[in-house]
Amino acid sequence: MKKLVFTFSFLLLNVMIFAQTIIGSWQGELEFSGQKLPLIFNLSGTPENLIATMDSPKQGAKGIPVEKASFNNNQLNLNSEKLNITYLGIFKDNKITGKFMQSGLSFDLILTPYSRNENVVLERPQTPKPPFDYFTENISFKNPKDSNTLAGTISLPKDKKDFPIAILITGSGAQNRDEEIAGHKPFAVIADDFAKKGIGTLRLDDRGIGESSVGSRNDTSANFGGDIDAAVDFLLKRGYKNIGLVGHSEGGMIAPMVAVKNPNVKFIVSLAGPGVAINQLMYQQNEDILKQAGLPEDIVKKDLDQKKAMFDYIANYKGKNITADFSDFLTKTFPNLNPQEKSAYSQLTQPWMAYFLQYKPAENWSKIKIPVLALNGSLDLQVSAKSNLEAIKMALTKAGNKNFKTEEIAGLNHLFQTAKTGSVDEYGEITETISPKILDIVSSWILSLKN
Repeated sequence: MKKLVFTFSFLLLNVMIFAQTIIGSWQGELEFSGQKLPLIFNLSGTPENLIATMDSPKQGAKGIPVEKASFNNNQLNLNSEKLNITYLGIFKDNKITGKFMQSGLSFDLILTPYSRNENVVLERPQTPKPPFDYFTENISFKNPKDSNTLAGTISLPKDKKDFPIAILITGSGAQNRDEEIAGHKPFAVIADDFAKKGIGTLRLDDRGIGESSVGSRNDTSANFGGDIDAAVDFLLKRGYKNIGLVGHSEGGMIAPMVAVKNPNVKFIVSLAGPGVAINQLMYQQNEDILKQAGLPEDIVKKDLDQKKAMFDYIANYKGKNITADFSDFLTKTFPNLNPQEKSAYSQLTQPWMAYFLQYKPAENWSKIKIPVLALNGSLDLQVSAKSNLEAIKMALTKAGNKNFKTEEIAGLNHLFQTAKTGSVDEYGEITETISPKILDIVSSWILSLKN
């Protein structure tokens, strides 16, 4: 946390009291259906310029930026558009009592002062450690279309020529080149494994993360696709010819977007990538997560009915002012929504989310004729294996693609960890970063392709 410097003035006495109380780290637990998820909010800065980050210790996530933070009249307001999270709380008697909302779900959350323990070490045995028995190089290049700089790492096999090289594409949300989540670094593990087997990789920091430059708040998946397109051109200029795309989650959606337009992409691997229309995928995702959490049936039905109406409205929207029109839609369709719930749902109109909900993956998959490997875990609660793999298969068949494989892998979650339930809570608890079975399937498939 940044060191605070206070101005000692009687005129600023109220500011000092504020800084000595609200500034700091605050902890609380979300509770639902007998499960508990600890959260920590770290508040720094000044009353006029409050800075906030969030930790989720159980998931191994630390320092997640909260884009908007304010404290007025003893009310704390935190909002992360990227995570679809809102927290509204009242500060009194050295605690904050409020509501935590994400994607329309609302939970009571009481925050109390937290004393940080920095000595917690997560066990992640697969994370590669130097020295590496292969070549690595940190690089950067520019996306000429959006004029943003992207930074990343190239990992290349030792003493090999004419090897395939894959660009690794991260999932939703700003992530670093290792796609780090819950203390796991799956892209670092993949790059290490591939290099040892004879496959090169390029992995990148997303916009605004690590050493890549900040993008725009209006960025959508199309802009991220432009970054990957620029990465293909970067590798071409370096003399690589057998270039493929390996995308995870949203990355599995971006890969065919790029391949449709760039003939220099020679193969695609989709890891938990979507095949069905995204508004349908989001509905299924919410249904699977809510049911897995064991929430009462009436609550699940009410929430899903609301979500379906909202997702479909945005997916089919053809107007010119989606924010105002969606607000009117919420007022007319759900008059009993309280202001906090309406504020949370309004985040669905943010540029990235609106584009996401309107996207239909099959439109690009049905144009792909290059080799494709699509894998999903049977315990994936975020991108349902059966429906999405079937949709990808149908689209590739429609394209006349003669070289593709789709497979559901038993016992793996959205991160392709060996899991018990597939719950998001498990991500940080599991020591395995990615199943060795997946590493072998993907590398063997890539190496089997003819240049």
